[in-house]
Amino acid sequence: MTSELTHEDAVEILQELGLKEYEAKCFVGLSRMPHGTAKSLSEVTDVPRTRVYDAVRVLEAKGLVEVQHSSPQRFKAVPLAEATETLRDQYETKIQRFQTALEDIQTVDGDDDADRPEIWSLTGTDAVENRVNRVIEDATDEVVLVIGSESVLTDALIESLTAVDDSVTLSVGTSSTDIRECIEREIPNATAILSDLNWLECETELDADAAVGRLLLVDRSEILVSSIDHDTGEERAIFGTGLTNGLIVIARRLLSQNAVETAPPDHD
Repeated sequence: MTSELTHEDAVEILQELGLKEYEAKCFVGLSRMPHGTAKSLSEVTDVPRTRVYDAVRVLEAKGLVEVQHSSPQRFKAVPLAEATETLRDQYETKIQRFQTALEDIQTVDGDDDADRPEIWSLTGTDAVENRVNRVIEDATDEVVLVIGSESVLTDALIESLTAVDDSVTLSVGTSSTDIRECIEREIPNATAILSDLNWLECETELDADAAVGRLLLVDRSEILVSSIDHDTGEERAIFGTGLTNGLIVIARRLLSQNAVETAPPDHD
């Protein structure tokens, strides 16, 4: 990666974290020099000199830049580790405020369809992984996971599976010997099953653009099935709930026919 591309990436990321364009450019510019004046910083960043002062004033208020009140004024970026921690604290504070605000908002009644099975879609690897980890965490009886792609076996997933309570039946199926060995090594409370799951690896002309990522069935009432785009690596999923959900019924039959046995349902 070239230094110019790295520079542009840093500016873009800072903007995603809440800085405006000139503020981000000035901070990245100052990070590349011991210190600078408005004139030298303008030359390095292509930020108009008159706008440098406004940008630096904001950066100083955010704790990202130090100012020496000399003539001319000189500016210096705080150490990278300090800046990173400051940005992290500010970002986490905003997330906490967002969460609190949504929790305080009054719920509006929707359609009366609580008993109807549901199917929803999720897009984005992070979104899918967060949903998977949350569903696993909430399991009370049984977790059945089929892994089709090694890319989904992240540290976060391993941590979630390892944290499953001993009272919950945990089964992990795969057609990959490497994945099974990893499961046996990293998640001792799981039953790792190497099965002939041919449908995980089927690549016809119709599905050559995507691969099966994972299939998760929890407590016989929640299911998630994902695919991974071969070109972008992005994961997409459908998520369903409901004991009578047709997708869940089909998934249980498919899993049982491929030697990933699940615990029989309780009978009162």
